[in-house]
Formats: sequence, C-alpha cells, structure tokens
Amino acid sequence: MKIISWNVNGLRACMNKGFKEFLESENPDIICVQETKMQKEQANFNFEGYYEYWNSAEKKGYSGTAIFTKTEPISVTYNIENHTDEGRLIIAEYENFYLVCCYTPNAQPELKRIDYRMQFEDDLRNHLKKLKEIKPVILCGDLNVAHKPIDLKNPKQNIGNPGYSYEERGKMTELLSEGFIDTFRYFYPEKENAYSWWSYRSNARANNVGWRIDYFIVSDNFEECLEDSLILPEVMGSDHCPVMLIIK
Repeated sequence: MKIISWNVNGLRACMNKGFKEFLESENPDIICVQETKMQKEQANFNFEGYYEYWNSAEKKGYSGTAIFTKTEPISVTYNIENHTDEGRLIIAEYENFYLVCCYTPNAQPELKRIDYRMQFEDDLRNHLKKLKEIKPVILCGDLNVAHKPIDLKNPKQNIGNPGYSYEERGKMTELLSEGFIDTFRYFYPEKENAYSWWSYRSNARANNVGWRIDYFIVSDNFEECLEDSLILPEVMGSDHCPVMLIIK
C-alpha cells in the first residue's frame, strides 16, 4: 500500500504545475494534501477513483488539508478540540489504522505564535495517544519542524528560528518518546542532505539548501507493517516535495 503526503502550497496552483500528472503516474492508494488554500467548492477538477475529504480554513486562501483515497474510510473526523478554524487536521479511520493528515501551525518570525504552536502540539499528541489505544496510527504532513541537525542544511545558523527552535524540536522528541516512530529515520538514520522543503530565495532548491519538515510518523504498534519511507525531491510544483510511505 502506498500513501503520499504533500504540502502543495495552493492546490489550484499546483494543479497547473503537474499535480494531476504526478497523481496519475504514482497512483497512490491515498494522498494527503496540506496547504490547499481553497474551499472544495472552488475546485473545477476531480480525481477519478478517489473519495475526497476536505477541511478548509475559515479564512479564504489560507491553510487547509485534504485526503484523496481509493478506499472509503470507516469514518472521517475533522480537527480536534480548541483547533477548529484553520483546517489543519483530517482523521480517517480505516480497518487497520487511523490516518491523520496534519498541517502544523508555523511558529512565525520571532516565534510570535509559539504559545499556540505548543498548545497544538500538546493537544495533537494527546489525541494521537488516545487513538493508538484503539488501533495503530499514521500521522503525516507538514509538521513544520526539523527535528535534528541532520534534518536541515544550516542547523547552527537556524537555532531558535521557527521550525528549529528548542521548543518545537522538544515537542517532536516528546511525541517520539511516547511510542511513535519517525519512519524516514527508521529506515535511513544517517542519511544526509535529505530535505522536503526549500525556500524560494537564493536558489535554495537548486543548491539543496533545505529542511526536512514533512513526515510520516507511525505508532510503534504499526512497526511490523513498514516497508519503506521515501522523500521525492525530484517532484516539482511546490516549495515542498512529496513524501511517501509504503506499508504491507
């Protein structure tokens, strides 16, 4: 089974930059999308063979998530308590696991939104732990944090910056210590220069000056189902590239 996650930085824009062609060529069982920046009713496209689930932000042109899946979920819920207006979460229940598509809030320059970010992290982690008690969990999406120095090109220069602050990295450590697995590092613990996001400035992508901030994280009771976890940096269309999880 192949699951893909991609922050498309505006789905309508990405549709003109190869999204549909990518979907057709990869033919995933499920694709989770972050930063759709649109309402479902604004779409003039559909994806044949996929059920569609959208969670759009109340603010137009901002945030938003979507799941396109060949298998109809048992149930789908949106958001968690205290975080309902930015379209940041979709939780789809399947027979053997929960799939959580997440677009974690950015802490913003000078960490202006760090308090909200910390609350979101705590509430999400607590919810994931509750789900894990029922069945295994797959969390995917743009989690807006490079966890370790290996996960970004210039760690020393970025200490304390959004996405590499001690607070954000600490929350990722806390999640992993609660029985969750960073699947890319599970398979490739020492792999360097593996990034999923690049700034549009200073030819960052061409020079591979990037950050790994897009993840597939699974609960440890799903470990035996893991086959591979991949980053697809050759795929263009956004400032992020897709990431992929292959499971038995």
